Amino acid sequence: MSEAGGDRGCGSPAPQRAPWSLVATTAALCLVTATSMWTAGAAPMTREEKQKLGNQVLEMFDHAYGNYMEHAYPADELMPLTCRGRIRGEEPSRGDVDDALGKFSLTLIDSLDTLVVLNKTKEFEDAVKKVLRDVNLDNDVVVSVFETNIRVLGGLLGGHSLAIMLKEKGEYMQWYNDELLQMAKQLGYKLLPAFNTTSGLPYPRINLKFGIRKPEARTGTETDTCTACAGTLILEFAALSRFTGATIFEEYARKALDFLWEKRQRSSNLVGVTINIHTGDWVRKDSGVGAGIDSYYEYLLKAYVLLGDDSFLERFNTHYDAIMRYISQPPLLLDVHIHKPMLNARTWMDALLAFFPGLQVLKGDIRPAIETHEMLYQVIKKHNFLPEAFTTDFRVHWAQHPLRPEFAESTYFLYKATGDPYYLEVGKTLIENLNKYARVPCGFAAMKDVRTGSHEDRMDSFFLAEMFKYLYLLFADKEDIIFDIEDYIFTTEAHLLPLWLSTTNHSVSKKSTTSEYIELDDSNFDWTCPNTQILFPNDPLYAQSIREPLKNVVDKSCPRGVIRVEESFRSGSRPPLRARDFMATNPEHLEILKKMGVSLIHLKDGRVQLVQHAIQAASSIDAEDGLRFMQEMIELSSQQQKEQQLPPRAVQIVSHPFFGRVVLTAGPAQFGLDLSKHKETRGFVASSKPYNGCSELTNPEAVMGKIALLLRGQCMFAEKARNIQNAGAIGGIVIDDNEGSSSDTAPLFQMAGDGKDTDDIKIPMLFLFSKEGSIILDAIREYEEVEVLLSDKAKDRDPETENESQNQSAEQTTPGSQEVDLVDGASPEDSPLNSHPESSSPAATDSATASASPSQQNSDPTENHGPPGFDGECTYLDEDEEQSETEEDSNPNVSWGKEAQPMHPILANWNEDMEAIEMMEKEMEKREMMKGEL
Repeated sequence: MSEAGGDRGCGSPAPQRAPWSLVATTAALCLVTATSMWTAGAAPMTREEKQKLGNQVLEMFDHAYGNYMEHAYPADELMPLTCRGRIRGEEPSRGDVDDALGKFSLTLIDSLDTLVVLNKTKEFEDAVKKVLRDVNLDNDVVVSVFETNIRVLGGLLGGHSLAIMLKEKGEYMQWYNDELLQMAKQLGYKLLPAFNTTSGLPYPRINLKFGIRKPEARTGTETDTCTACAGTLILEFAALSRFTGATIFEEYARKALDFLWEKRQRSSNLVGVTINIHTGDWVRKDSGVGAGIDSYYEYLLKAYVLLGDDSFLERFNTHYDAIMRYISQPPLLLDVHIHKPMLNARTWMDALLAFFPGLQVLKGDIRPAIETHEMLYQVIKKHNFLPEAFTTDFRVHWAQHPLRPEFAESTYFLYKATGDPYYLEVGKTLIENLNKYARVPCGFAAMKDVRTGSHEDRMDSFFLAEMFKYLYLLFADKEDIIFDIEDYIFTTEAHLLPLWLSTTNHSVSKKSTTSEYIELDDSNFDWTCPNTQILFPNDPLYAQSIREPLKNVVDKSCPRGVIRVEESFRSGSRPPLRARDFMATNPEHLEILKKMGVSLIHLKDGRVQLVQHAIQAASSIDAEDGLRFMQEMIELSSQQQKEQQLPPRAVQIVSHPFFGRVVLTAGPAQFGLDLSKHKETRGFVASSKPYNGCSELTNPEAVMGKIALLLRGQCMFAEKARNIQNAGAIGGIVIDDNEGSSSDTAPLFQMAGDGKDTDDIKIPMLFLFSKEGSIILDAIREYEEVEVLLSDKAKDRDPETENESQNQSAEQTTPGSQEVDLVDGASPEDSPLNSHPESSSPAATDSATASASPSQQNSDPTENHGPPGFDGECTYLDEDEEQSETEEDSNPNVSWGKEAQPMHPILANWNEDMEAIEMMEKEMEKREMMKGEL
């Protein structure tokens, strides 16, 4: 889906029905139902065990929701490390991710129907009253149309759906008179001006008070939007039309979907990630099932389920056939180019594709769903959470994890489809990891880096809207839920819309027409929901037999790239030249490069520059080989740079009342004890005197056997380390002297030596920004004795101290820490660490000479589906890797960070890649036409 996460499935299953059941309404409605079979080797979970886990989910929700209401409401979201609300404009901007915030108590609205699913009807009634009393939808703020639709409009409609259900039951909500629906209608009309384009595709943003294009609106100049942003409207807008009788909403959403369908690439039947809302031209021509596209596919299938329009199913099946033909490379799902679908567009995957196994379950294609889900689970078992992006050989590409629910969603649907208790164990693992690694005193904190266990001061609304809903339903029996969830369909944000809408105000809506629909092989529709065949062979070992080959796939690591060779094009010819095999001194290799349109230039500084002009290639096939070679060279160069960087370290506060829950990402040092090779260092902290540590300490007895705190400045880092080491300190933490510096705005860096031999320094040294360092200083002021752990990554907490920690009252807790952020949400692995030797010179100059890599030049924003930073669900994964500064020593003859890379190609003119290929094809077409005329 898009950045949020969401359920893309059709309700919950009933044990008494067949594996797939067809509900008779005027629209064919598919429901997933659990079977009674289970996988051998995974013993059935007892009713008591499931109840215990369900109660644990309830307690976790109470912890998250209660802290939001206590510390953040009426703000949009909770900042769980600092125990306060996130208010738009009062916190440093996080870019597109903040477009989800509209000063409309987002988390409360997003959580409404979760309260009912979790049987918290009294809390639901109170929450509805708060929304009606406090929420204002007329704020002068620019918001994402996509996020506002799925989270706020969807939340209001989901709340209304369950409010009228409860009212009919006669106990709760007897006073309710469609107030939430009226708010939803008001919001719907506020979003309609976004559709004022020639294409019918909506602008990506709108001002809630002033709309579009007015001077005071501060929006309306955008030209592009993501496919999911424009294609994830039909469920909410159609439901609003069916509930109110105002057909305009459904009509606008259908028009947007119709336009996207017409603009699909006709030969591949794929859609791109980004489209021009005025011309309909594809701006980003890569295609996958993750960020930027995901929920477009989801809503095509679910629109068929909810609205009964066969054309939506036809479109979905057409796209699904293309996905399985080009993008699916079991168990992987890799992006391809829409015009060249046999050519992979990237060699990494983003976390948002984790929803796709659940969508495959809804379609009835169970085998690939099991395969991809198992692959993702293996990645989770290695990193505790699913990184925002990971490579085809399962290395971390983007290290963040904002507590996304997509994997839990797919786990829920696979369990409902198979009844296999294996998926209950998967859910149990998710619960344990959330409590062990993400739980903090004021809620649950997103992971800034899954490798170190550091946190981010963020708890998105979708965490409450979706994660707890799916986990509770996973362990709940039918009698545990106060209504029949089979009567509802989940939106992409897991909001519940009643299936009876398919027959309400049906006559006022026009069905979409699918023009130029391409007949597919009948086998493509065999598994279409409603399913006409049994879910899988009558063999309880079936699901296990699919999973078994993937059990060690992450540890064994797939071959890098998973690049397919078009055998039909290359019969009998040698395989293409691979970047890892290339030698600049090999004449044969240079000839191959020339054939591929790649030029090699030796620069004066000794580096080698590679440039590809696809139009100069001998053929289109050679041009594709050249593009692939350049992509591989980018990754090879990037990896070589990363291997020379030190990874971030962790400072973990382990004393009362933190007990290891607060983890700060720290910059490493190029000298001293290497924490990745030696046991972590644990000790109480003490401030050094002088605080800058630039001379012999006057309080050696205070730092003896402790970890010394020092202020940056006045001398070299290595000199500070020697002084505290001589005083008997077992480690050191240098805190930035730039007041207010924060991981939110500054790149992480590593401390360099002083240009001399530093082998005499034996203690570990780490660096913290001012904001993060102040968390330790504040803890000292409040608790005096503060113990920390310096390590290469966060360590597991002691179960006893964990229990003690959870028993602490809210008054005993202190704001958690906000770990050092990486520039623009990039993970440590993606952003070069800054290397800084401490200098007394106020005019330290930036000596970094690294050129932007092609991946940097081609950066694209991403939606909350977003990666990284995964802002909102509908921004694009941010591939920017900002260059980091490297300060010099005061000695002008010493230059830091200028070591030549082994093979550091500056792949110039990267943006010409696919355009050049297309130009070449057009030129060939012109020549053919000229021949025809002659």
